[in-house]
Amino acid sequence: MLTALTVLAVGGCAPSRTAPPSQAAAAHGDVSVLYAGALVSLMEQRIGPAFNHAGGYRFQGFAGGSLALAHEIRGKVRRADVFISAAPSVNRGLMGAANGDWVRWYVPFAQAPLVIGYSGRSRFAPQWKSTPWYRIMAEPGFRLGRTDPKLDPKGALTIQLLHAAARYYHRPGLTGRLLGPQENPSQVFAEETLVGRLQAGQLDGGFFYSNEAVQAHIPFVTPPAAIDPKAVFTVTIVQGAPNPRGALAFVRFLLGSQGRSMLRRAGLTLVTPRPVPATAALPPGIH
Repeated sequence: MLTALTVLAVGGCAPSRTAPPSQAAAAHGDVSVLYAGALVSLMEQRIGPAFNHAGGYRFQGFAGGSLALAHEIRGKVRRADVFISAAPSVNRGLMGAANGDWVRWYVPFAQAPLVIGYSGRSRFAPQWKSTPWYRIMAEPGFRLGRTDPKLDPKGALTIQLLHAAARYYHRPGLTGRLLGPQENPSQVFAEETLVGRLQAGQLDGGFFYSNEAVQAHIPFVTPPAAIDPKAVFTVTIVQGAPNPRGALAFVRFLLGSQGRSMLRRAGLTLVTPRPVPATAALPPGIH
């Protein structure tokens, strides 16, 4: 059974870039997981250590904007066993021969709405209980934080939210007034640093996913559901994974009962893990 499972796992993960025999046969070792920066706390403090304890593998995580990580996979800058993104579209950019055939399937497993988090130490803090968020952000001196829309789905969702808010609240030009240039250097920061900047008092407010705010105990307001976009987190095993057994073990753990319990406690909304495309041949044990 173990031999058959190994053949299926390796065949399902990397038929076009077979890992060296010594790597493919390794029962343990490091599992390289590239993941969306919005999951830093969850991955490094909860899921990573629990996975290490459960299976004998060593979680090696690297956080970043999902699009930036996809560029690094495509450019062979980083080798990865597992890729976790915050948008299904990022995976599609790695699928097919024209995109390097790095991803052949992915599984959505959780989602989170975009929220506006703010610093309780900011001089603007008292206003959040009674003033609309878009008016507070327009105040002179308000320091706003967001991510780069070219590197991170959260940055793109931020712009999407503000365009929708401009229509919803009948405030033409709202996006430009609050954000300035799309890549405004005074507002745009790496996703994995945004929470820390707010907590350190460098920002008055910013755009986060709800799970980030919940885990970091950041007070926040949630825009109306009619205009609020959501992150959809997905997981896949990268073609040519250096440790295909470890990759398979990690994905099983993430989608299993213990992993899903941790996701729920971290403030994420679970979704039924169905593969995309639906006809994809998944490695055994992933369902």
